[in-house]
Amino acid sequence: MMHTALIVDDEELARRLIREFLGKHRDIQIIGECENGLQAVEEITHSNPDLIFLDIQMPKMNGLEVLTETGRRAGVIFTTAYDEYALKAFDLHAVDYLLKPYSQQRFDEALEQARLQLGREPKAVAQLIDTTRTTRILIRDRGQTHVITVEQIEYVEAQDDYIQIHTQGKAWMKTQSLSDLEAQLDPAKFIRVHRSHLVNIAFVKGIERISKDAVVALMQDGSQVPVSRAGHERLRAVM
Repeated sequence: MMHTALIVDDEELARRLIREFLGKHRDIQIIGECENGLQAVEEITHSNPDLIFLDIQMPKMNGLEVLTETGRRAGVIFTTAYDEYALKAFDLHAVDYLLKPYSQQRFDEALEQARLQLGREPKAVAQLIDTTRTTRILIRDRGQTHVITVEQIEYVEAQDDYIQIHTQGKAWMKTQSLSDLEAQLDPAKFIRVHRSHLVNIAFVKGIERISKDAVVALMQDGSQVPVSRAGHERLRAVM
């Protein structure tokens, strides 16, 4: 059975070594290489490879953050020079943790463990959603990927199949449902105040009734976010 593989490392020599070691395995097809964490997140999301050979220390986003952002929990073999991240890697369900420099034999042992795991788990569950709260949001805009920390999010508005994330005077569009994003955020900090609005309570100045039937949350940037009756109760409970 053929398996697909993605190589993620910021060093060309390290990527070349993995290519060489994989060359002895006819059942592995390399579908891409990435030099940093952001590229890895994009490629994993796009192609969902069976196997990921993942470095830890990389520019823009490290290997552990890549797993947190993608929710990937199967077929991951870490290849790194740093042993202090091993416990965290196995907490994230890594197949193995290869310390550089590693031999072909050690590499083959890790690959065999990955094959066994892939044989037990169908492709449909190879990418599982982590229950850990996300700390960063990735937004793709005009061919570029932007990283926004959740602390920067002021409020979010649902618009058809998109959400509009408001932060630091900008409004970013992202293909995602408001409910999905809400499930990833800390409910102690982000409150669903309306069926189409989610607010970060750190940016709420107050609550105001603007008519008999209309209540709004007053945001620090001057925006007024509509608040439903249930949302009003949630806000009052935390403010």
